[in-house]
Amino acid sequence: MDAPSIDQVRRFNRTTTERVGALNDRFLGRDLSLGEARLLWEIGEGGARSRELGRRLGLDSAHARRLLRSLEKRGLIVVKEDETDKGNSAIKLTQSGLQERAELDGRADAFARSLLEPLTDAQRGKLLAAMAQVERLLVASMVRVTVADPTSKDARWCIEEYLAELDERFDTGFDPSRSSSADAHELTPPAGLLLVARLREEPVGCGAVKFHGNAVGELKRMWVAPEMRGLGVGRRLLLALEESARGAGMKVLRLETHRALSEAIELYRRSGYLEVGRFSDDPYADHWFEKRL
Repeated sequence: MDAPSIDQVRRFNRTTTERVGALNDRFLGRDLSLGEARLLWEIGEGGARSRELGRRLGLDSAHARRLLRSLEKRGLIVVKEDETDKGNSAIKLTQSGLQERAELDGRADAFARSLLEPLTDAQRGKLLAAMAQVERLLVASMVRVTVADPTSKDARWCIEEYLAELDERFDTGFDPSRSSSADAHELTPPAGLLLVARLREEPVGCGAVKFHGNAVGELKRMWVAPEMRGLGVGRRLLLALEESARGAGMKVLRLETHRALSEAIELYRRSGYLEVGRFSDDPYADHWFEKRL
Protein backbone atom coordinates (compact mmCIF):
# COMPACT_ATOMS: atom_id res chain seq x y z
CA MET A 1 0.00 0.00 0.00
CA ASP A 2 1.42 3.40 -0.98
CA ALA A 3 2.32 6.04 1.63
CA PRO A 4 -0.26 8.67 0.51
CA SER A 5 -3.07 6.14 0.99
CA ILE A 6 -1.85 5.30 4.48
CA ASP A 7 -1.59 9.02 5.32
CA GLN A 8 -5.15 9.65 4.12
CA VAL A 9 -6.53 6.86 6.32
CA ARG A 10 -4.67 8.22 9.33
CA ARG A 11 -5.90 11.77 8.73
CA PHE A 12 -9.46 10.48 8.44
CA ASN A 13 -9.07 8.54 11.70
CA ARG A 14 -7.71 11.59 13.55
CA THR A 15 -10.50 13.86 12.32
CA THR A 16 -13.21 11.31 13.06
CA THR A 17 -12.06 10.46 16.59
CA GLU A 18 -11.78 14.16 17.39
CA ARG A 19 -15.20 15.06 15.97
CA VAL A 20 -17.16 12.19 17.57
CA GLY A 21 -15.56 12.71 20.97
CA ALA A 22 -13.71 9.40 21.14
CA LEU A 23 -10.71 11.14 22.77
CA ASN A 24 -12.75 12.12 25.82
CA ASP A 25 -13.23 9.69 28.73
CA ARG A 26 -16.69 11.20 29.23
CA PHE A 27 -18.42 10.23 25.99
CA LEU A 28 -21.28 12.60 25.09
CA GLY A 29 -20.73 14.34 28.44
CA ARG A 30 -21.64 11.24 30.47
CA ASP A 31 -19.47 9.41 32.99
CA LEU A 32 -18.72 6.63 30.52
CA SER A 33 -15.98 5.95 28.00
CA LEU A 34 -16.87 5.39 24.35
CA GLY A 35 -16.36 1.65 24.81
CA GLU A 36 -18.62 1.47 27.84
CA ALA A 37 -21.32 3.54 26.15
CA ARG A 38 -21.23 1.39 23.03
CA LEU A 39 -21.44 -1.80 25.07
CA LEU A 40 -24.43 -0.44 26.98
CA TRP A 41 -26.15 0.40 23.71
CA GLU A 42 -25.41 -3.04 22.23
CA ILE A 43 -26.82 -4.88 25.26
CA GLY A 44 -30.09 -3.11 24.57
CA GLU A 45 -33.47 -3.49 26.17
CA GLY A 46 -33.62 -7.21 25.46
CA GLY A 47 -30.24 -8.09 26.97
CA ALA A 48 -27.42 -10.02 25.36
CA ARG A 49 -24.82 -12.74 25.86
CA SER A 50 -21.21 -11.85 26.63
CA ARG A 51 -19.77 -13.98 23.82
CA GLU A 52 -22.17 -12.43 21.32
CA LEU A 53 -21.19 -8.93 22.44
CA GLY A 54 -17.49 -9.62 22.07
CA ARG A 55 -18.00 -11.08 18.61
CA ARG A 56 -20.29 -8.27 17.49
CA LEU A 57 -17.87 -5.55 18.55
CA GLY A 58 -14.61 -7.34 17.78
CA LEU A 59 -13.46 -7.23 21.43
CA ASP A 60 -11.09 -9.75 22.95
CA SER A 61 -12.60 -11.55 25.91
CA ALA A 62 -10.35 -9.88 28.52
CA HIS A 63 -11.22 -6.35 27.39
CA ALA A 64 -14.92 -7.20 27.15
CA ARG A 65 -14.85 -8.52 30.73
CA ARG A 66 -13.19 -5.31 31.97
CA LEU A 67 -15.86 -3.15 30.34
CA LEU A 68 -18.65 -5.34 31.70
CA ARG A 69 -17.19 -5.25 35.22
CA SER A 70 -17.07 -1.46 35.05
CA LEU A 71 -20.72 -1.25 33.99
CA GLU A 72 -21.70 -3.76 36.66
CA LYS A 73 -19.94 -1.75 39.41
CA ARG A 74 -21.87 1.32 38.31
CA GLY A 75 -25.12 -0.60 38.72
CA LEU A 76 -25.99 -0.33 35.03
CA ILE A 77 -26.06 -4.05 34.24
CA VAL A 78 -26.55 -7.39 35.95
CA VAL A 79 -24.44 -10.36 34.85
CA LYS A 80 -25.65 -13.91 35.35
CA GLU A 81 -23.21 -16.75 34.80
CA ASP A 82 -24.43 -19.65 32.70
CA GLU A 83 -23.50 -22.92 34.40
CA THR A 84 -24.02 -24.88 31.18
CA ASP A 85 -21.98 -22.51 29.01
CA LYS A 86 -19.00 -21.10 30.90
CA GLY A 87 -17.78 -17.74 29.69
CA ASN A 88 -21.07 -16.86 28.01
CA SER A 89 -22.91 -14.90 30.68
CA ALA A 90 -26.40 -13.49 30.29
CA ILE A 91 -26.38 -9.69 30.62
CA LYS A 92 -29.31 -7.36 31.21
CA LEU A 93 -29.63 -3.65 31.82
CA THR A 94 -30.85 -2.54 35.22
CA GLN A 95 -33.41 0.23 35.51
CA SER A 96 -30.50 2.65 35.88
CA GLY A 97 -28.91 1.10 32.82
CA LEU A 98 -32.08 1.58 30.79
CA GLN A 99 -32.26 5.22 31.88
CA GLU A 100 -28.59 5.78 31.00
CA ARG A 101 -29.07 4.18 27.60
CA ALA A 102 -32.07 6.41 26.90
CA GLU A 103 -30.02 9.46 27.92
CA LEU A 104 -27.19 8.39 25.61
CA ASP A 105 -29.65 7.90 22.75
CA GLY A 106 -30.98 11.42 23.18
CA ARG A 107 -27.49 12.91 23.35
CA ALA A 108 -26.36 10.91 20.30
CA ASP A 109 -29.30 12.30 18.32
CA ALA A 110 -28.42 15.81 19.47
CA PHE A 111 -24.79 15.28 18.46
CA ALA A 112 -25.85 14.10 15.00
CA ARG A 113 -27.95 17.24 14.60
CA SER A 114 -25.00 19.39 15.71
CA LEU A 115 -22.85 17.79 13.02
CA LEU A 116 -25.40 18.36 10.24
CA GLU A 117 -26.90 21.75 11.17
CA PRO A 118 -23.87 23.94 10.31
CA LEU A 119 -23.87 22.56 6.76
CA THR A 120 -25.91 23.62 3.75
CA ASP A 121 -28.46 21.19 2.32
CA ALA A 122 -26.04 20.30 -0.46
CA GLN A 123 -23.23 19.67 2.03
CA ARG A 124 -25.49 17.52 4.21
CA GLY A 125 -26.42 15.40 1.23
CA LYS A 126 -22.78 14.93 0.32
CA LEU A 127 -21.79 14.07 3.89
CA LEU A 128 -24.62 11.56 4.37
CA ALA A 129 -23.89 9.89 1.03
CA ALA A 130 -20.18 9.73 1.88
CA MET A 131 -20.96 8.27 5.31
CA ALA A 132 -23.11 5.54 3.78
CA GLN A 133 -20.37 4.68 1.30
CA VAL A 134 -17.64 4.69 3.95
CA GLU A 135 -19.75 2.48 6.20
CA ARG A 136 -20.23 -0.09 3.43
CA LEU A 137 -16.53 -0.09 2.58
CA LEU A 138 -15.50 -0.38 6.23
CA VAL A 139 -17.84 -3.36 6.59
CA ALA A 140 -16.21 -4.90 3.50
CA SER A 141 -12.77 -4.41 5.04
CA MET A 142 -13.89 -6.28 8.17
CA VAL A 143 -14.62 -9.50 6.27
CA ARG A 144 -12.07 -12.26 6.86
CA VAL A 145 -11.55 -15.21 4.50
CA THR A 146 -10.06 -18.42 5.90
CA VAL A 147 -9.82 -22.12 5.08
CA ALA A 148 -12.59 -24.10 6.78
CA ASP A 149 -13.46 -27.72 7.44
CA PRO A 150 -16.35 -28.53 5.03
CA THR A 151 -18.11 -30.36 7.87
CA SER A 152 -17.92 -27.40 10.28
CA LYS A 153 -21.04 -25.53 11.36
CA ASP A 154 -20.21 -22.36 9.41
CA ALA A 155 -19.30 -24.24 6.23
CA ARG A 156 -22.45 -26.37 6.37
CA TRP A 157 -24.59 -23.27 6.92
CA CYS A 158 -23.11 -21.52 3.89
CA ILE A 159 -23.54 -24.56 1.66
CA GLU A 160 -27.12 -25.08 2.82
CA GLU A 161 -27.92 -21.44 2.05
CA TYR A 162 -26.23 -21.78 -1.34
CA LEU A 163 -28.21 -24.92 -2.24
CA ALA A 164 -31.48 -23.34 -1.07
CA GLU A 165 -30.86 -20.28 -3.26
CA LEU A 166 -30.15 -22.44 -6.30
CA ASP A 167 -33.36 -24.36 -5.70
CA GLU A 168 -35.27 -21.08 -5.57
CA ARG A 169 -33.65 -19.39 -8.56
CA PHE A 170 -33.48 -22.28 -11.04
CA ASP A 171 -36.69 -22.69 -13.02
CA THR A 172 -36.51 -26.47 -12.51
CA GLY A 173 -35.37 -26.32 -8.87
CA PHE A 174 -32.06 -27.86 -7.81
CA ASP A 175 -31.26 -31.42 -6.74
CA PRO A 176 -27.61 -31.68 -5.56
CA SER A 177 -27.54 -35.41 -6.27
CA ARG A 178 -27.96 -34.70 -10.00
CA SER A 179 -25.21 -32.08 -10.13
CA SER A 180 -21.45 -32.62 -10.28
CA SER A 181 -20.16 -33.61 -6.86
CA ALA A 182 -18.64 -31.37 -4.20
CA ASP A 183 -18.61 -33.69 -1.19
CA ALA A 184 -16.73 -32.87 2.01
CA HIS A 185 -13.84 -35.24 1.27
CA GLU A 186 -13.36 -33.55 -2.14
CA LEU A 187 -13.07 -30.14 -0.49
CA THR A 188 -10.54 -31.21 2.13
CA PRO A 189 -6.75 -30.93 1.52
CA PRO A 190 -5.04 -32.37 -0.42
CA ALA A 191 -8.08 -33.16 -2.61
CA GLY A 192 -9.32 -29.57 -2.47
CA LEU A 193 -10.30 -26.88 0.01
CA LEU A 194 -13.18 -24.72 1.09
CA LEU A 195 -12.98 -21.07 2.15
CA VAL A 196 -15.47 -19.29 4.40
CA ALA A 197 -15.85 -15.51 4.57
CA ARG A 198 -16.86 -14.16 7.97
CA LEU A 199 -18.01 -10.78 9.26
CA ARG A 200 -17.79 -10.36 13.03
CA GLU A 201 -17.19 -14.13 13.22
CA GLU A 202 -20.45 -14.86 11.42
CA PRO A 203 -20.32 -16.68 8.04
CA VAL A 204 -21.31 -14.55 5.04
CA GLY A 205 -19.95 -16.49 2.07
CA CYS A 206 -18.00 -19.47 0.83
CA GLY A 207 -16.13 -20.87 -2.15
CA ALA A 208 -14.34 -24.12 -2.88
CA VAL A 209 -11.97 -25.71 -5.34
CA LYS A 210 -11.32 -29.32 -6.24
CA PHE A 211 -7.79 -30.29 -7.30
CA HIS A 212 -7.51 -32.79 -10.14
CA GLY A 213 -4.46 -34.81 -11.10
CA ASN A 214 -4.22 -33.22 -14.54
CA ALA A 215 -3.37 -29.82 -12.95
CA VAL A 216 -6.92 -28.60 -13.58
CA GLY A 217 -8.81 -27.14 -10.64
CA GLU A 218 -12.60 -26.97 -10.46
CA LEU A 219 -14.39 -24.12 -8.70
CA LYS A 220 -17.43 -25.09 -6.63
CA ARG A 221 -19.87 -23.68 -4.06
CA MET A 222 -19.30 -19.97 -4.77
CA TRP A 223 -21.85 -18.08 -2.68
CA VAL A 224 -22.19 -14.74 -0.86
CA ALA A 225 -25.02 -13.81 1.50
CA PRO A 226 -27.48 -11.43 -0.22
CA GLU A 227 -26.90 -8.60 2.27
CA MET A 228 -23.14 -8.71 1.55
CA ARG A 229 -23.34 -8.58 -2.22
CA GLY A 230 -21.79 -5.61 -3.96
CA LEU A 231 -18.97 -5.35 -1.38
CA GLY A 232 -16.37 -7.37 -3.27
CA VAL A 233 -16.64 -10.48 -1.07
CA GLY A 234 -17.14 -12.80 -4.05
CA ARG A 235 -14.11 -11.29 -5.77
CA ARG A 236 -11.98 -11.84 -2.65
CA LEU A 237 -13.09 -15.45 -2.38
CA LEU A 238 -12.30 -16.01 -6.04
CA LEU A 239 -8.82 -14.48 -5.77
CA ALA A 240 -8.06 -16.55 -2.66
CA LEU A 241 -9.19 -19.73 -4.42
CA GLU A 242 -7.01 -18.92 -7.42
CA GLU A 243 -4.00 -18.38 -5.16
CA SER A 244 -4.66 -21.69 -3.38
CA ALA A 245 -4.99 -23.46 -6.72
CA ARG A 246 -1.64 -22.06 -7.88
CA GLY A 247 -0.05 -23.23 -4.66
CA ALA A 248 -1.42 -26.71 -5.25
CA GLY A 249 0.13 -26.82 -8.74
CA MET A 250 -3.03 -26.18 -10.74
CA LYS A 251 -2.43 -24.59 -14.15
CA VAL A 252 -6.06 -24.10 -15.14
CA LEU A 253 -9.27 -23.34 -13.26
CA ARG A 254 -12.63 -24.39 -14.64
CA LEU A 255 -16.21 -23.87 -13.59
CA GLU A 256 -19.73 -24.45 -14.80
CA THR A 257 -22.74 -22.33 -13.95
CA HIS A 258 -26.43 -21.79 -14.64
CA ARG A 259 -27.85 -18.97 -16.75
CA ALA A 260 -29.90 -17.70 -13.77
CA LEU A 261 -26.74 -16.78 -11.87
CA SER A 262 -26.08 -13.61 -13.85
CA GLU A 263 -24.08 -11.93 -11.06
CA ALA A 264 -21.69 -14.87 -10.87
CA ILE A 265 -21.30 -14.99 -14.64
CA GLU A 266 -20.42 -11.29 -14.69
CA LEU A 267 -17.87 -11.79 -11.86
CA TYR A 268 -16.14 -14.60 -13.76
CA ARG A 269 -15.96 -12.59 -16.96
CA ARG A 270 -14.55 -9.55 -15.16
CA SER A 271 -11.99 -11.80 -13.47
CA GLY A 272 -10.50 -13.12 -16.70
CA TYR A 273 -12.48 -16.34 -17.17
CA LEU A 274 -13.22 -17.17 -20.78
CA GLU A 275 -16.29 -19.05 -21.91
CA VAL A 276 -15.40 -22.40 -23.44
CA GLY A 277 -17.24 -25.39 -24.85
CA ARG A 278 -19.10 -27.90 -22.72
CA PHE A 279 -16.74 -30.01 -20.63
CA SER A 280 -19.25 -31.67 -18.31
CA ASP A 281 -22.68 -33.27 -18.43
CA ASP A 282 -24.09 -31.45 -15.39
CA PRO A 283 -27.81 -30.99 -16.17
CA TYR A 284 -27.86 -27.57 -14.50
CA ALA A 285 -24.93 -26.10 -16.44
CA ASP A 286 -25.52 -23.58 -19.25
CA HIS A 287 -22.11 -21.89 -19.28
CA TRP A 288 -18.60 -23.28 -18.96
CA PHE A 289 -15.61 -21.09 -18.11
CA GLU A 290 -11.85 -21.54 -17.93
CA LYS A 291 -8.90 -19.45 -16.77
CA ARG A 292 -5.19 -20.18 -17.12
CA LEU A 293 -3.37 -19.33 -13.91
